[in-house]
Amino acid sequence: MDHIAIMKPSWNLIANVIDGTKTVESRWYKSKRCPWDRVKIGDILYFKDVGKPVSIKSRVTRVEQYEVRDNENAIKIMNKYSLADLGTSILPKEVEDYITNKKYAVFVHFNNVELVSPFAIDKKGYGMQCAWITTENVNDLIT
Repeated sequence: MDHIAIMKPSWNLIANVIDGTKTVESRWYKSKRCPWDRVKIGDILYFKDVGKPVSIKSRVTRVEQYEVRDNENAIKIMNKYSLADLGTSILPKEVEDYITNKKYAVFVHFNNVELVSPFAIDKKGYGMQCAWITTENVNDLIT
C-alpha cells in the first residue's frame, strides 16, 4: 500500500522529515478512520504540505495504535513520541489543543527518507479535508 500524509505547513514538519529529526508521523481522531488498521510495516509513506506537491518518500517500519482514555492519557502518549514526531521534547500548546478530546491515535514510524521529483495528486473521492490518503498505487493519483 501507498500512503500520503498531508501536513500542516505552519508546523514546518516537512523540513524535519528531510533532515531526519522527524521519524514518526502521528494522526489523532475522534473515530477510527484512515490510517487506523490500514498502514502496515513495509508500506510506502509519502509526505506533502497542504497546497504543495508530494516531495518525500519513506518506508514504514512500525505502526502503533492507541485508544485514548482521556486528555491526560493523550498528553502522556504524545509526550512519549514528541521528540521523534515534532522534533521537540516540549509539547507545544497548539499540539496539546489539537489532540484534546481525540479518542484514537496512530503513530507511524518510518525510515529510508528520500526526496522525489515533486508530483501533484488528485484527491477527488477522498474529501477536501482529507489529510491521509491510502491507495494501492500512488501513481493512480498523479495528475
